Amino acid sequence: MKKIVYVLLLITATSFAQKSINTYKYVIVPTKFDFLKGKDKYQTSSLTKFLFNKYGFTALLEDEKLPEEVVNNRCLALTGTVRDESGLFTTKSIVELKDCNNKVVFASKEGRSKEKDYKKAYHEAIRNAFKSVQELKYKYTPSKEVTTVKEEEVAPVVSTVEVVKNKTVQANEENTTKNVLYAQLTTNGFQLVNTKPEVVFQVLKTNVKDVFVIKDKNGILYKNGDFWFAEYYMDGTKTTKQYQIKF
Repeated sequence: MKKIVYVLLLITATSFAQKSINTYKYVIVPTKFDFLKGKDKYQTSSLTKFLFNKYGFTALLEDEKLPEEVVNNRCLALTGTVRDESGLFTTKSIVELKDCNNKVVFASKEGRSKEKDYKKAYHEAIRNAFKSVQELKYKYTPSKEVTTVKEEEVAPVVSTVEVVKNKTVQANEENTTKNVLYAQLTTNGFQLVNTKPEVVFQVLKTNVKDVFVIKDKNGILYKNGDFWFAEYYMDGTKTTKQYQIKF
């Protein structure tokens, strides 16, 4: 069991090391920024979209027709927005990129302008902030969520997991409660929530079908029959719980 967890955690760690802004192809730009009143006020949203496209991203406004892959999985795209930090005499803008969990994955240096005209000031400040985006030298690189593993290395892992499954089912089929969890897609896997709702587990994809690494726990989630089993170590003791998961 420990060998399986080690292999899966190693695969996941390698995957995370490769993760960067370059693995995102799309940037969705809001049609209205929080600090402005009105849709595309002073053409700030249009300018932001234009500049993201200029520096290599595929940027779209949120009210445009989105690619089907983004419609099906919003986590494939970043949200590109502008944060206003203006003072009394200086317009200050910061460009931010956020993932589907609203986490800021990039923030530019502050772009400034002393123009008195609002439109000119915002445009100058945003363009200056985008100098940081230009410095990223962005180039789309499709994400490889799992490191390539030779076939002869994969087969033993699968067969070992099967053995663990059978033993676990026999030991727990009478005593395990059939809790229901709901899967919500994330960038590298799913978060599993209950009916409260609260997040019970965050799980990460592996190269083994129906087997996930449980994030922040020394364990795995795997399917046997119609049920899913979370198996992990807590204070040195192996814990196994049975769930029904709705994807």
